Amino acid sequence: MAVVIRLMRAGAKKRPTYRLVAADSRRQRDGRFLEILGHYNPIAQPHELVVQKDRVQMWLDQGAQPSEQVASLLRSMGMILGKPSKPTKKKAVEAAPAAAAKPRKRAKPRKPSERKLKAKAARKTARPAGAGTPKAAPKAAK
Repeated sequence: MAVVIRLMRAGAKKRPTYRLVAADSRRQRDGRFLEILGHYNPIAQPHELVVQKDRVQMWLDQGAQPSEQVASLLRSMGMILGKPSKPTKKKAVEAAPAAAAKPRKRAKPRKPSERKLKAKAARKTARPAGAGTPKAAPKAAK
């Protein structure tokens, strides 16, 4: 079972409040959950965020994945969500722009399918090279 920590909407129409819950990722947003971990009120000025940090950390240690919004809220509280990610290829390309400028060649060229070969041959035989569709003569201005 994949566990996700996400926000569950509550409150009145156009006055949302959210519960921070641990839930099975296959469940509906407002469906059954495993545990309530806190609540978030974006309407209050400044917004109100109450979280049981020890319970959230326990779920994260067990492999639960926070949603993007929950991760943002937890980072704003100063919680560390995991290891920093490894540098991506994009950063490596920025470091070596000369190598990225050359297009890569395939080790083995692709072999087109039979259907595509037949279609290409049919297009060649249908009209000889240089013979396009005749253009309509321009209309005379009155």
